[in-house]
This record gives sequence, structure tokens and C-alpha cells, in this order.
Amino acid sequence: MIDKHPTKCNICGGKVIWTKHPKKECACYLCTECGAYVLTHKRKPKEALGILANEETRIKRVQVHRLFDRFWKTQKFRKRMYKKLAYAMGIEEDDCHFALMGLEQLNQAEQILLSWWRNKYDK
Repeated sequence: MIDKHPTKCNICGGKVIWTKHPKKECACYLCTECGAYVLTHKRKPKEALGILANEETRIKRVQVHRLFDRFWKTQKFRKRMYKKLAYAMGIEEDDCHFALMGLEQLNQAEQILLSWWRNKYDK
């Protein structure tokens, strides 16, 4: 489950502070050691939206999320796809959100999604 108020970086173990993001108009939790960060809710600015991510992880999240979005057309089907992906990854459905995934889980999700895509279209 997500730590809504992180104090320790999940990437390097460094100290995490709550601050204003230097380039965006919102708050974030920022690692003072490696620079990883996670944005916060607009209505609840002290609650993290996920786990801290470095640039490599943020890029991978966008890539895998774009791949995932190819599989659903309605919100109802989107929910089913998250459930199916959680099952395939062996994680709880509540933990199956890209903002909660580190690089290793993102790579796992990507491989699962690519295999589904190949099975659907590469016949």
C-alpha cells in the first residue's frame, strides 16, 4: 500500500521532504539524495499520488501506461483490465496502478501487456 506521507526514498533510502515542485505548480515529495519525486493531490497537497520515481521510472510509467490504454475503451473495461493485469502480475488489485510501480514492476507489466498485444494482433 502507498505511503501517503513518505519520509524515506524507495529508490535510494535518502531523506524525503515535502516541498513545492521547482517546475510545476504543485507540491511534491522530493528525495534530498537522488532527486526522485512524487507529486501530490491538488485537493490534499500533503498526500502523495504514488511512490517516488526518478527520470527513468517516470519515462517507463508513461510508456507502459500508453500501452495499457490501448486495451480499453470504457471506464468499466479499464477497471477489468487493471484487475486482469494485477492477477497476471501476482499483486493486489489496489496496488495495480502505474504510479505505485517501481521500474521492476513496470518492466513486468510491460512484458505482460506486450504478450497480450501479440496474442491479440500478431496471429
